[in-house]
Amino acid sequence: MKYLVMVQGAQADYEAMTGRPTASSPAWNKADLTAMFDHMNTLNEELTASGEMLDGQGLAAPDTTRFVTVDGDGKPVVTDGPYAETKEVVAGYWVLDCASLDRVTEIAARVARCPQPAGAPEYPVVIRPIDETGPTQD
Repeated sequence: MKYLVMVQGAQADYEAMTGRPTASSPAWNKADLTAMFDHMNTLNEELTASGEMLDGQGLAAPDTTRFVTVDGDGKPVVTDGPYAETKEVVAGYWVLDCASLDRVTEIAARVARCPQPAGAPEYPVVIRPIDETGPTQD
């Protein structure tokens, strides 16, 4: 079964990782960043070696987001971020092919144990099965 595993974050977290603290997130230093990247790189290497990792990426800061809708005439309406009303966004993801929900849950728990500075916000790791067949009406 394939799963999408997502980590969350906020614009404030991205700013904190560049050394600028915010009211909701303390500043990260180089050692904090190194610990986080070492943790994630080790996990990625193990998942690649086991054949479970199909893809995985960290995403750029939320202030680089672009929303596209269409107006009444079907023409695109583009709005750039960041958005004050948006608190948490997907910060990174993995597409994994795992034998079971228990296995992907074990991996998500490892992701959740990623080191970060004291006082940094903690977000849940989200698991979503990938529906490769689409909905049916059976």
